[in-house]
Amino acid sequence: MTQWERLQQLDTVYSQRAFDLYNRDEFPMEVRHYLAHWIEGQDWERASRDSSRAAFLFQVLLENLDNQFSRFAQEKDSFLLQRNFRRYKQNFQKYQEEPYTLATIINWFLVKEREILNDAELAQQVQALQVQPAAMELESQRQVEKSLKDLKTKVEVCVCEYTHVCVCVCLFVCLFKNMIHCFILREENASRRNFLSDISAMLDAADVLRSALIDEELVDWKWRQQKSCIGAPDDTSLEHLEKWFTQIIECMFQLQKFLQKLDELVGKMTYDNDPILVRKPPLKSRVDTLLTHLIKSSFVVETQPSMPQGRGPLVLRTNVQFSVKVRLLYKVSELNHVMKVTVSVNKFRKFNVLGTLSKALNMAESMNGGMVADFRHLVSPSSLSLSVTEELHRITFQTQFDYQGLSVPLETSSLPVVVVSNSSQQQSAWASVLWFNMLCSDSKNVKFFETSPAATWPQFGEMLSWQFLSCGKRGLDNDQLETLAIKLFGKQQSYDSCKISWTKFSKENLPDTNFTLWVWLDGILTLVKLYLSDLWSDGSIMGFVSKGKERLLLKKKQNGTFLLRFSESIKDGGITFSWVQYANDGTPSVQTVKPFTSTDLKQIALPDILCDFWIMVAENIPVNPLCYLYPNTPKDQAFGKYYSEKTGEENPYLKYLKTKLVFVSKK
Repeated sequence: MTQWERLQQLDTVYSQRAFDLYNRDEFPMEVRHYLAHWIEGQDWERASRDSSRAAFLFQVLLENLDNQFSRFAQEKDSFLLQRNFRRYKQNFQKYQEEPYTLATIINWFLVKEREILNDAELAQQVQALQVQPAAMELESQRQVEKSLKDLKTKVEVCVCEYTHVCVCVCLFVCLFKNMIHCFILREENASRRNFLSDISAMLDAADVLRSALIDEELVDWKWRQQKSCIGAPDDTSLEHLEKWFTQIIECMFQLQKFLQKLDELVGKMTYDNDPILVRKPPLKSRVDTLLTHLIKSSFVVETQPSMPQGRGPLVLRTNVQFSVKVRLLYKVSELNHVMKVTVSVNKFRKFNVLGTLSKALNMAESMNGGMVADFRHLVSPSSLSLSVTEELHRITFQTQFDYQGLSVPLETSSLPVVVVSNSSQQQSAWASVLWFNMLCSDSKNVKFFETSPAATWPQFGEMLSWQFLSCGKRGLDNDQLETLAIKLFGKQQSYDSCKISWTKFSKENLPDTNFTLWVWLDGILTLVKLYLSDLWSDGSIMGFVSKGKERLLLKKKQNGTFLLRFSESIKDGGITFSWVQYANDGTPSVQTVKPFTSTDLKQIALPDILCDFWIMVAENIPVNPLCYLYPNTPKDQAFGKYYSEKTGEENPYLKYLKTKLVFVSKK
């Protein structure tokens, strides 16, 4: 099954993310769909670095578009698709001089697809492993649903009571001449008091709901979104919140109408100490305050700023397009295309973005009909004034809500972004994004790095685990985390109270090296993402293990047992393997090879290195010393499915190529 087919089978939350991904102009979804098999069969990452390869794939892509165009020409119902594919080919022609740019874009889309698939898979695993937290979340949702249902029922009852009040007024008017109005007046007065008391009680209930939605559910969603920006596998869908905000706001507007109708009753009949005259103004003020608070809070940033070729969300580059989406959680068709949203960056400072800075909230840009404004072609400014990687900026969105007599200015802001001027700064910028979103829940704190707090080891370890989860579909286990903790803090009984500073993370070099902790970790993450994701995902790479522990583990195993670990001395990421071998007298020794870097892995995949690795023994006889992946899995069983070499008719190159690249080491 292709990656594209797997995407189409995902649950609504993740299929929506895939739909949003292709809500861009750089790479049409129809091209992705009809050329899925061919697209996934190409090495776009390599093409993004190899101009000749990119040029070749560019020409094949155009040929495939022509072929698909011809197929549509033969189908009666495919006129629009035929027309679209002609336009797509014309649009792709702009990459004629720089085909590697198109390769970079296509590779970025494929990577994002894999991230969605990984998140969906992890969500299933988390759901299976964490029943209790899920049950708690469902209980919280059930409570909100129940409170909303109760409020709607009370509003419906209020209609009946209002009718009763109106009947009393009619009776009074009809019977006044017969001088029995005293009884009717007492009945009317009691009805009005009861009606106003019921509205007051409903506002009390609505205020409790408002607190639950804004102070708990919305805050929790924003924190989940913030963590998801740095790799946490959290659900950031807005369907529940949109439903709840819409229902409670509709109830408040209904109560507002009831209070307005009370003026009609007063116009027909009033009297001394009429409760409407006394109690209606404060009730109206409460309704307006509740509505204003709810509507202001319902304006949110649904998708944080990101670039198609960026390192991650919230890292932008000058003069490069980025996208961001805002959403109004009060869903009402009357406001479709009515509210105009404008964009500004650091509105109290001179810092401008380019592009379409005003868009209408509309339902057409959302698959589920939400009220969104999707800004897909904003461009970061061309100049910056301060140190870029620790300077935070907020993108602010403003609009005006005018509906049913209520006028409210709305404003929301993105999480802080870092804007760089060169791709070489993205590594440091991503470190800043990680540190801020790990530690700071105040999205307005753009001065965060002036006095950056330290992170506790549990916070830091969790954040680091998310990075490996994003790059290689598997987080860090307890043993790997402990190895890193010992490296940072030495052997401790517990690391919960240990802290790491921003300086130690990103500025100070590790002992006996010329690079920082983050540079080292990021090099490993890049190596995993580009060359080792499958091996990391299936658990074949032990990764983080000290040399001392490595020897203790291997010396207890049979001859030829080996393990894979990351190098501690390579700046840009390296992986090595060690194996145990026994002398004639039964003495074990552990041998280690020089680490393999991205330069090596570009040439030959690690499974092929393991398959064809030889050492020279007596009389220059080559021997492969690797037999069992720790603890005891036969090498071919662990890595055979990843070997690239095929035999017989399965190998299309066999009739041309009779040699292969192997690594040979002297004993």
